[in-house]
Amino acid sequence: MVSIRAPQILCFALLTVILLSFNGVNNGLDLWPMPKSVNYGSNTIYLNKNLNLKIGGGNYSDDSGILKEAFDRMVQLIEADHIIETNLQNYVNILAGINILVHSSIDSINYGIDESYNVYVPENGNPIYAHIEAQTIFGALHGLETFSQLCNFNFTTKIVELHSAPWAIYDLPRFPYRGLLIDTSRHFLPVPTIKSVIDSMTYSKLNVLHWHLVDDQSFPMEIPSYPKLWSGAYSYSERYTINDAIDIVKYAERRGVNVLAEIDVPGHTLSWGVGYPSLWPSKSCKEPLDVSNEFVFQVIDGILSDFSKVFKFKFVHLGGDEVNTSCWTTTPRIKKWLNKHQMNESDAYQYFVLRAQQIAISHGYNIINWEETFTNFGNKLSPKTVVHNWFRGDAAQKAVEAGLRCIVSNQGYWYLDHVGATWQDFYMYEPLNNISKPEQQKLVLGGEVCMWGENIDTSDIQQTIWPRAAAAAERLWTPYEKLAKDPKEVTERLAHFRCLLNQRGVAAAPLAGLGRQVPSEPGSCLRQ
Repeated sequence: MVSIRAPQILCFALLTVILLSFNGVNNGLDLWPMPKSVNYGSNTIYLNKNLNLKIGGGNYSDDSGILKEAFDRMVQLIEADHIIETNLQNYVNILAGINILVHSSIDSINYGIDESYNVYVPENGNPIYAHIEAQTIFGALHGLETFSQLCNFNFTTKIVELHSAPWAIYDLPRFPYRGLLIDTSRHFLPVPTIKSVIDSMTYSKLNVLHWHLVDDQSFPMEIPSYPKLWSGAYSYSERYTINDAIDIVKYAERRGVNVLAEIDVPGHTLSWGVGYPSLWPSKSCKEPLDVSNEFVFQVIDGILSDFSKVFKFKFVHLGGDEVNTSCWTTTPRIKKWLNKHQMNESDAYQYFVLRAQQIAISHGYNIINWEETFTNFGNKLSPKTVVHNWFRGDAAQKAVEAGLRCIVSNQGYWYLDHVGATWQDFYMYEPLNNISKPEQQKLVLGGEVCMWGENIDTSDIQQTIWPRAAAAAERLWTPYEKLAKDPKEVTERLAHFRCLLNQRGVAAAPLAGLGRQVPSEPGSCLRQ
């Protein structure tokens, strides 16, 4: 356990009560993901209907209102739309509120920010206040989520209760990058749907929304520098304005979630040419983007320039996967250009990716590329490259051996559109497989579950994501030594979390069966 800058909180706990330590995988606790350190007692306290928030003792003033908004959301979650009894005259040990201490004044999120937190809930006092302490506001947000999972509505007394007090929890993530990909090209997702996904991510402490904005099928995003690009949208109404994107990013950031924007180049770009046909090699051979055309790189520069004003995350994703270069050699004009520059198809693929990387770097970004770029010319990639593994099982291992950073999304385990993959598969996949050297393990930034959109839309996205994404979320958050060695050990706890998601309005599917499974028969949520 690390040192605490406000020792009066935890010292008081240690002096007034002997806490029971939790060292096992479950032991009756229903927290998800499991924190690094949990200590608890055996008493019940009762939450005042008008729970009070106190902010003080640190450098954070909450002028932006992030903390107050998060507190209000938490109260709504724990009350769960029940009518709460307000008369507590016959009760003792009433929790009056939460005192939150945040040391840093920073309220802007980005990669690598401190997400650690402490939660302490005493069993008595006059009045009783729970305490959350964090280095940053974003750690405090995680603390509020954990606190919310300690609370239960009593259907007899109509009061929200907190059992097993006193509580002392210390927590921090195992990996700094814990992502979920959504795909708005294969099926358009309305803004409220995207926001609902962001909300659900925070419940299991995922912190990166990877927004695969455009692809072959549609180009729904407004690009002010090149306004005809969104002519490639499915329809007039299936689009995002630049203000929509700004709104989504702000919504996510105020909840502790970064938004990673992706344009996948040079392949996966058929829709780009609807508005600007000159981006295609020819009218009969339409992708990848025309490597010989300077206008292509001007458009990429314009897109990334517009992105830099909206997407403030340290990284941008440039794709680079599944590139069929045959159009470059079968189009006479491009073939002539290749010969002039003494390039073959592979050389041109490398040239395109590296030039796109330099454009992104010029706009202040670090770059993420799918693993094919590393497989084909890894020694040529910018040192600012993060290799995104999805296909080969050894790609992450080879990337870090080469000194590059890596994100893991192995399709055999962490692709949510693979509905044949069970939550057990998601839980047991280890991002550091065959990576044993500490200096190489540090190059694995984390992992990401991918919700590709070919067969999902607003009607079924949440039950396809959850609860399987939560299984991966614990793998990415919880210390390795506290992870279950057999998924059976966490089945009951994940079932409880799935029911909690349902209670919060998230259409998480049953655990039993494959991904996106419907209930097989009548029964309790906890047994499905």
